[in-house]
Amino acid sequence: MQLVAHRGNAREYPENTLPAFQSALALGTRHLELDVQLSADRVPIVLHDATLRRTAGRAGRVFDLTAATLSQIETAGPGRLGERHRGATIPLLADVLHLIDDRPDVTLFVEIKRESLKQFGLEEVVGRVVETCSPWRTQCVTISFELAAIARARELGAAAIGWVLGNLRDRTRLACEALAPEYVFVDVKKLSRTDPLWRGPWRWVVYEVDSLPVARALAARGVELIETMAVGPMSRALGEPRSPL
Repeated sequence: MQLVAHRGNAREYPENTLPAFQSALALGTRHLELDVQLSADRVPIVLHDATLRRTAGRAGRVFDLTAATLSQIETAGPGRLGERHRGATIPLLADVLHLIDDRPDVTLFVEIKRESLKQFGLEEVVGRVVETCSPWRTQCVTISFELAAIARARELGAAAIGWVLGNLRDRTRLACEALAPEYVFVDVKKLSRTDPLWRGPWRWVVYEVDSLPVARALAARGVELIETMAVGPMSRALGEPRSPL
């Protein structure tokens, strides 16, 4: 079982910020996940939402502001985390990629968000993201809910792709088998406790997991990668001796 830091160490730091990713790496996490939108000048930036209300506490859309402006906007989460992370801002995708310059053991899952695809079009968004990741190509996995986006990323030379499933219907399984992504992501709440995992050439990644017993139960079913915002607490718990049953 390996942990994936969902938006970095997002339980203890502001999500999708450099301090959150640096903390995850310091904990020994070798898999990071982040969200990408495009700025007004078509630069990939790291932010989950298309608006600034939730993370920055202000009005505005990412699509209406340049990357230079966005990179100065604070997303320190004072309402949740207090004042201790003041100064944390929206990073560019390139800023996060530079964190793994000398870390060939680290894999970065780069999620292309649907809002940007709708705003700028698939070709523009996927092309910009794949191009930005190209110097770190072997360490980056392009992922999305949009099947067409990851299929295009593969065509453009992405080393690996991952499909974030919206459901587990038979039709979805057939589409997954046809594309054969390297990774398949699913929300733990959508995963049946009894049905077997689909078999294929992919590795399963289950996200929204914040409990070590749940993570261990998933690992026993064949899930290799557990994606969590609670990477700090879970990493520390994994390092502690297990109590005898």
